[in-house]
This record gives sequence, C-alpha cells and structure tokens, in this order.
Amino acid sequence: MSVSRMRSSEAIHVLIIDDHPAVRQGLALLLEPEGIMVCGEASGCAEALEHLDEFQPDVVLVDLSLGDEDGMSLLGCLCDRHVPCMVYSMYEDGWHVERAFAAGALGYVTKREVHKVLVEAIGEVAAGRRFVSPKAAIALADQVADKQASISGLSSQEQQVYRLLGEGESTRAIATTMKVSPRTVESYYARILIKLGLEGMRELRRNAISHHHDQTH
Repeated sequence: MSVSRMRSSEAIHVLIIDDHPAVRQGLALLLEPEGIMVCGEASGCAEALEHLDEFQPDVVLVDLSLGDEDGMSLLGCLCDRHVPCMVYSMYEDGWHVERAFAAGALGYVTKREVHKVLVEAIGEVAAGRRFVSPKAAIALADQVADKQASISGLSSQEQQVYRLLGEGESTRAIATTMKVSPRTVESYYARILIKLGLEGMRELRRNAISHHHDQTH
C-alpha cells in the first residue's frame, strides 16, 4: 500500500521503499522533525515505480530486502529514470555496499547507524553527492582489502591477464600481448574466477575494470 503525504516546498521529499509498515512509519516520525518530509511509501518495486511521477521525490530510500523482491534491481530502474536513490539496509557487508553503488545508488546507510547519519545522508544525496555511512565504509574498506589479498595470490601470468582485462582489452588482444593462444587466455580466466570466487566473465571483467580504476585514480 502506498501513502501520499502533504508536501512542503522547503523540505526534502523522500519516498520510502520498505516492506515493513512499522519501519516506514517510524522513519517518518524520525525524519519529519529534521525537515525531511515523507511524500510517499511503497512496499515493493512495482508499486514504487508506479507512483514515482505522483510523489516526485527528491530522494528514494530503498531497502534491499523487499520480501520476495530484490531491492538491488529497483536501484537500477531508478537510476535509468535519473531519480536520486540511496540504500537503507540491514546488510553491512562490503559486497552489498559495492553492488548498490554499482547499481546506481548515491548513498548507503546501514540500519544500525544513529538516525542523524541517515538525515545527513539524505541531505547529501538530495544535493547530488555520494554518501557512505561509517559502518558501510568500514565494510567497503574490508572488501577492498580482501580483494587485494586475493589478487596477490594470482600467478604473474594471471595478474597480467587481470590487468589487461581491466584496461578493456579483448581476449584476442590479451593473447597477442602475452604471445599465447586465446584458448590459453580463457584457461587463465577460469583459474582467476576460481581464485577470486567470482561467478562468471561479466563479474570478472567488472571487477578487473574496478580494480584498474582504483589503481590509476
């Protein structure tokens, strides 16, 4: 069920997507004294997208756990519509934080943070800036450290393949650079996937590009 609320021209207007009514109501009570008005609520993805034009929120606050639905996919839909969105979730691991930002979220706040952190985050996201809450930032840093440790466990040839993949090279180009066959490069892919615990080439390429970006910026 969606609930439309009165708008104030001076307030930040937030649409809350959470499948627990008590959470939505509690957030409204916490946020409205801070000048953040809850202009609408939704319990799932379809309902949220259906009412976006009606509510016209400045920020959409998304829980990643929406019953049988995936809040992560909703982030992608919101990003496609150029709607500022952020995550407010019980998940505190770096994997979820990283995936949320990759999906288009501008902010991530864990539900164990004090409400002042959420208030600050909403203000930053409404202004078009990124925000990571303290607990989420620690999880993200741990994730990066774990990745670095995993990458250091690759052989020199595997690290070269990973680097070239991160630079955007194709399998054939990598094979030419390393003076091996494309099939040999594919065998390196398979070993890297196992060592890094990744699910497939799409994830491997995305991680390699992300690692290359981190190393060069």
